[in-house]
Amino acid sequence: MTTKKKKTVLTFPQKMMKLSQAGMANSKMINRLPNDYASIPELDVRVRHVLGLINNPQRPATNMLFFVMYDIENNKVRNQIAKYLLRKGCTRVQRSIFLADLNADKYESIRSDLAEVQSLYDNHDSILIVPISTDYLQAMKIIGKSIDVDIIMKSKNTLFF
Repeated sequence: MTTKKKKTVLTFPQKMMKLSQAGMANSKMINRLPNDYASIPELDVRVRHVLGLINNPQRPATNMLFFVMYDIENNKVRNQIAKYLLRKGCTRVQRSIFLADLNADKYESIRSDLAEVQSLYDNHDSILIVPISTDYLQAMKIIGKSIDVDIIMKSKNTLFF
């Protein structure tokens, strides 16, 4: 009778440590486009999703809104962090900007995991985690793309004469 070995589930920092030890810093992306962002929805879809988060009447009072923004040189590290943030429930707003509406425990988990990953390898990267209020988020302005946020938010006023 053979016994199967239980597969240990690695945390995100542990996975990144294994990649770092395998020499990810100097490796090339093989058979992949370095900027494969085809999976990012159109801007109006992303804006609707963001506004849906903040306008949700059933949004838990214990949740907090925060942005995660990064400038990461290595494609593998950048892609792994993007996948990690999506798995954790963050919403991609732009290529390197994510918005999260999560409880304080998940916020702290993301913050500590990213800090640990950042310390794993020699780099000039930066990761910003910025808590934000719903008031500031509702006051956002989009520059460069013709999307009428007021129409999406259904907050335009109509005057009758």
